Amino acid sequence: MRSLARSAWVGLMTAVLLAPAAPRAVSAQQTPRLSAHPDSVYGCIVCHADKRRAFVLGVHSEWGIRCSDCHGGDPRAFEIADAHVGRFIGHPEKLETVQICSTCHSSVDLMRQYGIPADQIAELRSSRHGQLLLEQGNEDAPTCTDCHDAHTIHRPDDARSKTHPTAIPATCGRCHEDAGLMGRYELPTNQFEEYRSSAHGQALYDELNFAAPSCIGCHGSHAALPPSVTEISNVCGQCHLLVREAFGGGLHGAAAAGGALPGCTACHSNHSTEPVPIDGIADTCTSCHDADTDVAVLGEEIQERVIRANSQMEEAESALEELVRAGRPVEDYRFRFQSARTAYEQIALVQHSLDLEQLEDLGLRVASVSGDIRAAAEVSEERRWEHRLLLIPVWFFALAAIAFASFKLRTNTAEGP
Repeated sequence: MRSLARSAWVGLMTAVLLAPAAPRAVSAQQTPRLSAHPDSVYGCIVCHADKRRAFVLGVHSEWGIRCSDCHGGDPRAFEIADAHVGRFIGHPEKLETVQICSTCHSSVDLMRQYGIPADQIAELRSSRHGQLLLEQGNEDAPTCTDCHDAHTIHRPDDARSKTHPTAIPATCGRCHEDAGLMGRYELPTNQFEEYRSSAHGQALYDELNFAAPSCIGCHGSHAALPPSVTEISNVCGQCHLLVREAFGGGLHGAAAAGGALPGCTACHSNHSTEPVPIDGIADTCTSCHDADTDVAVLGEEIQERVIRANSQMEEAESALEELVRAGRPVEDYRFRFQSARTAYEQIALVQHSLDLEQLEDLGLRVASVSGDIRAAAEVSEERRWEHRLLLIPVWFFALAAIAFASFKLRTNTAEGP
């Protein structure tokens, strides 16, 4: 009987959650309200003072939401039997939680005044989490309070929030690092460890660059799903726009669009994303292509040009420092060095298109500027040596004068007055 009742409950809740929301008037109880003395007649705190203390720290309390708005019952009563009457929900199950949250968060009229989208529940339905919970009644899947807490709900830009950029990997990791839970679905548990050491993780945690993607940057939040093979380059392209354009215009882009190549992750992996070292480009190519093919040779040529341009940039930077130490005017050379840096950074973009002609052109720009700066540094060094050579006769005569003066002084001292 309990299993039948539970199945009926899951079916009913799923029908309610998946049904399109009908237009409805916003009642006075649904409208957030502020009160100067919210607890003056408030029986819930007699037994649940700890929950109330946690709740008042969150954003819901700021807008006058009270216990009965989510749990029902009569907050004016001070006896348990009287307080737990009517539509009272003590410990909501996961499906009940989604329904409770959607009462407000699916209302456009309520959410727009706070700048909050009202489509989170609709997105949840499309996610793997929502499919498990709402369609199958599988309570392994998270509900709203698993990611947002039940009582102390902070804004996402609050560092105390579970959905703050620096907290999102840990929030996701509470389930996705659970070996027992993930084992039931044959999912790995090392994603956070890989992400933390990646270029994205270092940017987020070490540099506090909140523009760096966390889990939701690639998978979405309420509509959490792994991107498909044909979607990966578009997901990465949200941040790496110019790289995506170069990649899409090349042979790899066409293969990725057809599903034959997993986009950017073919070379950069997914959670442990990091740049391919310039001396590892050819090896990356041969991880898919045979070493004796034209494509592998193309990879070697690309690597050769990138390494050459990198070496020339290092030489130009060193030459520029030499000019500064020599006291030479370097404003013009600094400007030209920046133009070379721009061309060098474009090489990192263009190599995704596999266009050898463009790479050659950019490499020549770098070589031209680097050669001019190095030539100026060499001329400066030659002039320094010329100055040193000119000083040799001066030092010779100076030392000779000192020696002669010393000799005369000794002679005069020996002869006496």
